[in-house]
Amino acid sequence: MSERFRVSKAVAQRLEDLGVSLEAVLRRAGLPVDTFDQERVLLTTDELFAFYRSLEDLADDPGFGLNLGTVDRLERYDPIAIAAIYARSFRDALQRIARYKQITCPEAVHLTERGDECKVQFEWLRAEEDEPGLLIDACFAWVVGIGRRGTAHAIQPKRVTFKRAESERELFERHFGCPVEFGARQNLLVFQRKDLDREFVTHNADLLAMVAPQLEAELAQQRKQRTVVEQVKAALKKALAGQRPELRAVARELGVSTRTLQRRLTGERVTFQQLIGEARHELARHYLQHSALELSETAYLLGYEDANSFFRAFHQWEGTSPGAWRAQIARRTPARARPTSGLTRRA
Repeated sequence: MSERFRVSKAVAQRLEDLGVSLEAVLRRAGLPVDTFDQERVLLTTDELFAFYRSLEDLADDPGFGLNLGTVDRLERYDPIAIAAIYARSFRDALQRIARYKQITCPEAVHLTERGDECKVQFEWLRAEEDEPGLLIDACFAWVVGIGRRGTAHAIQPKRVTFKRAESERELFERHFGCPVEFGARQNLLVFQRKDLDREFVTHNADLLAMVAPQLEAELAQQRKQRTVVEQVKAALKKALAGQRPELRAVARELGVSTRTLQRRLTGERVTFQQLIGEARHELARHYLQHSALELSETAYLLGYEDANSFFRAFHQWEGTSPGAWRAQIARRTPARARPTSGLTRRA
């Protein structure tokens, strides 16, 4: 996974479309004014957040993020969005977005299907503080826009939840066409699970066959640069939610046979079960530090059948309970970097 965000130059074009000075945004964010003149625009997480906070301040429009993320002109789409638009269905589009995002940035798109719902969540993996609200708005509007364009406007979220305080509820409910909750524990875009099977009228197998192989080649090249242990743990972190991944599923994700993957792990003197434990441990620390998820939900996202199994495992890792560890971290974390609790509301 890339250490920096590869920002599409289409962002500069979108700002021009919306009448915002790119130079003013860059100056306010403390970034070089020629940032978008480079062949590749690469920003750290802190720089990306500074850019969007600067944009938030200068735009002074609560709906600006929604406008930024709603892209009507195909020439403004980046390769990932194009691959999503040409996908077979909304599920296929979401899975491609989650898969190919690994190429361009230290960001993960989590898709969690549970019951009759599918939750979509963006995670900035190297973030030390909460992501800017405008960035969340743009990401959610972008996903909904792809779904609506692909299905000829048949897609509508079931609900949207934001961690931030309530503001312009009517504006957001009108845009998304569903109830919007503020002061929640997580920023979530929630769809009805059945909507994921909606076919895309924009599906084009020939054009997808031109775009997808290049993205797959970039993904494969990136994976070659990582050790097999890093590759397996990355695959496990994507697959853990609500289940216990199997070796053959991870091997399939990495494009090798089960026997080949097992042989490589043996060569690294590590077992698949060890890596499941390490992936769970790393994810547990991340969730406890950077989200306000309830412990039972954290256990589910780590693939445990019940919370007690998670508690026992965490005590073995850290020598204390998850709740106590989270409280200890909170005491050492600056207030502005802590996740919003959302009080008693549930996402």
